[in-house]
Amino acid sequence: MHCPACGVTWSDGSDAYPSVSLSELPERSELEEPRPEPFNEFERLRERVRPLVPSHIPLWPGTKFGPLVGSATGTFGHLYMQNPWTLLARREAVERLREVGVQGLKGCPTEVRFRQKNHPDLLEMELEPYGVLHPDCIPLDREPLCAKCGRDAYRRPEDPVLEAASMPEHTDLFRLKGYTTMILCTEHFRDAVERLELDGVAFRELPAR
Repeated sequence: MHCPACGVTWSDGSDAYPSVSLSELPERSELEEPRPEPFNEFERLRERVRPLVPSHIPLWPGTKFGPLVGSATGTFGHLYMQNPWTLLARREAVERLREVGVQGLKGCPTEVRFRQKNHPDLLEMELEPYGVLHPDCIPLDREPLCAKCGRDAYRRPEDPVLEAASMPEHTDLFRLKGYTTMILCTEHFRDAVERLELDGVAFRELPAR
């Protein structure tokens, strides 16, 4: 998407909603191929998708919809990071986490084709954005968000600090609002993963104020 206000052509690419189907939209073909669009056209297409997602979802340029599609081979842990912002999990791992009280897990079926006969049933975790960074870790001279497209030119700090009051209470796994490449979990989620001896991910503790 090209913004006429800040002059930047950009997309996010990390936000994904695999449970959302665009199959009933007449504009489906216009939404399937990533490409630069004028801002007015981007806004038009975004409003067509808006009724399909919760109202707090920002729908940045590059947001993906529908199941993960592709081919796969090799071994997979209970949890698996396809890339730093896409979390997959074996179906049985999601079920076990729910059984011990982990909240807000939404695992969506994938359309991944495996080359081996015995393969896991992988789900893509749908992660909504919640929470913000604490002002203490943001420079005072930070550029303001673009008033038209919402683009934030500020890169995520190397040592992020979370604003405790903004953290959600209804889910133990989510993305950070404004920095959707960053997947966050609660201490409860981490403890459950370690107690159940689920492999495939590592955790980094972040301070919150």
